[in-house]
Amino acid sequence: MDNTWFLAALWIGLALIATLLAIWFKVSTALSEIVVGTAAQFIVVVLIGGAGLRAQTPWIGFLAGTGAIVLTFLAGAEIDPAVFRVKWKEATVVGLVSFLAPFLGSAAVAYYVLGWEPMAAWLAGVALSTTSVAVVYAVMLELGFNTTDYGKVILAACFITDLGTVIALGLIFAPFSMRTLAFVAVSLAVFVVLPFVTPGVFRRFGGRVSEFETKFILLALFAMGGLALWADSEPVLPSYIIGMVLAGTVGKDHALIRRLRTLTFGLLTPFYFLKAGLYVSLPAIAAGAGLILALLLVKMASKGIGVWPAARAFRLAMRVANCTTLLMSTGLTFGSISALFDVTNGIIKSLVFGVAVSLIAVFEGYDAKPTAEGVSIATTRTVVLSSLAILALDFVMTVFMFRGGGQ
Repeated sequence: MDNTWFLAALWIGLALIATLLAIWFKVSTALSEIVVGTAAQFIVVVLIGGAGLRAQTPWIGFLAGTGAIVLTFLAGAEIDPAVFRVKWKEATVVGLVSFLAPFLGSAAVAYYVLGWEPMAAWLAGVALSTTSVAVVYAVMLELGFNTTDYGKVILAACFITDLGTVIALGLIFAPFSMRTLAFVAVSLAVFVVLPFVTPGVFRRFGGRVSEFETKFILLALFAMGGLALWADSEPVLPSYIIGMVLAGTVGKDHALIRRLRTLTFGLLTPFYFLKAGLYVSLPAIAAGAGLILALLLVKMASKGIGVWPAARAFRLAMRVANCTTLLMSTGLTFGSISALFDVTNGIIKSLVFGVAVSLIAVFEGYDAKPTAEGVSIATTRTVVLSSLAILALDFVMTVFMFRGGGQ
């Protein structure tokens, strides 16, 4: 589909369908959009045989990325500095155990139980340790938790969890460089200066139809996002911190927050959540249902073992502790980043290829005739079949399993 307006109408139509389903079934709109994106991709590609929903079209990628950045900024802006100063222990402890428990637990299961290679096991631990700030914030808005002290503490804990994920991913797979140091230095300067500059600038130029405040915030988010990308980090990370440092000013401007929410939830986040759903392949889920279920149970169990006792230790009621555990068990942005890291680095692919070649060699060796000619034939068949298996598996794992992000 080359017509931009028809493609935009298709995506907005899917978002509208997701909204109606969310209202009908009384579930989160974010969850509904992810499910609709998955189902739409399956119908278009598998059943109809079309080219997909063109998720890699530049303008769709820009809207989806902007949705993630602005939504994360809004989540940070909801954190009341006064509440955080009082509840920082709860947020820090819950956030740390929410990262460490599934990170270590999932990596251990992947290595000792599933027999994965060390790097693949660590990648699984990183991918399953995340908490989705975007999903949690969207759910809290719908339930009204964003205005409560409890909601602000959970949002802060989500940030700490995802910060641990980013640091682990960088330390294990992408060692820090001079670009990283430059990014950290500039970020610290921006985070210190923004709270002092923003109030005066808004008083001088704000309150106009031209929406100076919105453009100023978007400039800061895009500039820091671009710097983060240059430093091989993620654009959503500085956006959350910018939201936190401006929470005392922007966060208290309820009219501005409402306008940003209208822009974000009305236009941007549908592209973000729908695109997230495109990364899910229903045939791949069916093919690997057992492994997926096992890893899901490991993540949920390790999150529960870590988060629930921590929540109870701070005297949260049983029901609230259960809710906290479930919220901290969500995953999307950084989990997808960690999982898709394998596409370009081939960590889990190499493990699958090794297992396939070993099985072919064992089978051919077992079936070979005990003669020189028989061994020669078996060796030739092993080489040929292994080459074909690697080509086929590489195609399936790259195109079929991750087809949602391809079009």
